[in-house]
Amino acid sequence: MFGNDLGKRFKVIFGLFVSIIIAFCVLTANLMNVGTEYAFAKQINTAYAVFDVDKNEKIFGENDSLRLPMASTTKIMTALLVLENEFLDKKVKITKESVGVEGSSVYLKENEVLTVEDLLYCLMLRSGNDSAVALALSVAGSVDHFAEMMNIRAESLDLTNTHFTNPHGLHDENHYTSANDLGIIAVTAMKNPDFRKIVGTKQIRIGENESVRVLKNKNKMLNLFDGANGIKTGYTKKSGRCLVSSASRNGKTLVCVVLNYGDTYGLSKELLEKGFMMTEGT
Repeated sequence: MFGNDLGKRFKVIFGLFVSIIIAFCVLTANLMNVGTEYAFAKQINTAYAVFDVDKNEKIFGENDSLRLPMASTTKIMTALLVLENEFLDKKVKITKESVGVEGSSVYLKENEVLTVEDLLYCLMLRSGNDSAVALALSVAGSVDHFAEMMNIRAESLDLTNTHFTNPHGLHDENHYTSANDLGIIAVTAMKNPDFRKIVGTKQIRIGENESVRVLKNKNKMLNLFDGANGIKTGYTKKSGRCLVSSASRNGKTLVCVVLNYGDTYGLSKELLEKGFMMTEGT
């Protein structure tokens, strides 16, 4: 009896030991995979580029031709197109199609009236997806037609790694850009004084009567970096964190694009500092 009990105990202990070894091996493999995936994401799927706005040239970049989702940094092109095709004081009556759009919102109400300028502030400070749709409809009559206009404008800038399907940046497999292309769009937009004024605004009161809103800019870079004056944040689960920032020092303006990086603000500050050092005296 004693021998049988000892044998049973040995089998139980041995089974537990084997289970622990197997579990340890699986855990180790998973941790290695996580580490590999993180390294891959950091090295391959993170992209950045820094541009000199006045010289219309890229200073440096990494993975900057890689096609990546851009999330709400899409709205840079949206705002640029609106400014090129609409008057700021044009009144826009909000339609049902612009209400309740998925994602970030300024909670537009059907039949309320805002100006194009009001909607641009909603678009760029609060990243309103509903504002993006309202502006697209005002300019082009439909979101699809506006997306076509976005692609035509991208072609006019000789962008080869960019394609738009919407004005807000909600994820779509056919909606992408590169750090280089997005930088060119941002540089172009920053040459428009109205665009520059809007994206550099930290807080503003817009609308009138029941449409009054106080908007605070989501772009923390405006308070984190000396000379910062724009431009746009972006995030979806598929795109990761994105940031297009700009800053001016000693009469020089730089644009920095970071796509798919956890600490977009930290990296953008480092890249802009490097950019100003590299262009000092030029």
